[in-house]
Amino acid sequence: MNQPQTIESDTDETINHDLLSLSNRLVENVGLVVLGKADVVRLAVVAFIAEGHILMEDVPGVGKTLLARALAASVDCTFKRIQFTPDLLPSDVIGSSIFHNPSGEFVFKPGPLFSNVILADEINRTTPRTQSALLEAMSDRQVSVEGKTYPLDPPFIVLATQNPFEFEGTYVLPESQLDRFMIRLHMGYPIRSEERRLLASHRDGAPVESLSPVLSIDDILRLQRGVRQVRVDDAIADYLLDIVHLTRRSEDLHVGVSTRGALTLYRAAQGLALVSGRDYVIPDDIKDLAVPVLAHRVLGKSFLQAGQFGAAEAIIRDTVDRVRVPG
Repeated sequence: MNQPQTIESDTDETINHDLLSLSNRLVENVGLVVLGKADVVRLAVVAFIAEGHILMEDVPGVGKTLLARALAASVDCTFKRIQFTPDLLPSDVIGSSIFHNPSGEFVFKPGPLFSNVILADEINRTTPRTQSALLEAMSDRQVSVEGKTYPLDPPFIVLATQNPFEFEGTYVLPESQLDRFMIRLHMGYPIRSEERRLLASHRDGAPVESLSPVLSIDDILRLQRGVRQVRVDDAIADYLLDIVHLTRRSEDLHVGVSTRGALTLYRAAQGLALVSGRDYVIPDDIKDLAVPVLAHRVLGKSFLQAGQFGAAEAIIRDTVDRVRVPG
């Protein structure tokens, strides 16, 4: 692999040290309240600075909403929480036009989607029609209403939580919706020692309420620009494509990884490299991200309508193991 190149910033200092410090600050601040989940917090930050959206799936009460709130509270930006329910309408999310008596015209009133960080809480409890209202915003960072397009101010990230599909009152997210999420995370139950620390930390109230921002919007935008400058060697890109194309030929899958999925894995690997203090991607970045980035994008023959991802994760792991790692 070629020698890594030094990335120069707009100032005289190199970008790596400065941006690594910013990303570490974000990881550490979120970790103050999300205890015992260092790997999950790190991947969430990777998605944030790589301009991706995050889907967190697990049983209720294990910290999905806490992680989203902590990430939003760590950045000095606008934040809105949308509680998804069966009766939620698309206009409740994106906004609607209201008749303005003095002018005699309809005026667009933006919905909660017009914020930097959106917590879509229990997204799979609402109908597919309302879920689809997020598609344009998540892919193009804009919203179209009655023939007019309204851009969303950067940074824009959707942090969605969902309960397992077996839970009552849930809908399976459509494939087009899943494909918009950069990464899918599991919280899981904390180990006993961390849960004891968690109990103690809540003695005087919820710690997330006292969390202060450690980064500005400009800091996040700098991180996002820095991610795009991380070097990806041709051999690494070919390694990524070997994994993607092998999923499309898999006898266990109806649908393999899309081109959007390949691009998303590429960008996420750049983000992981930056958070790891490197200005170049290595094979381990691709291997570490393959399951959380790709497993929710494929359809297996045995779980086509089941809404389960365990089998998909196993197939992705097997696929990665079968692809030769570049030297």
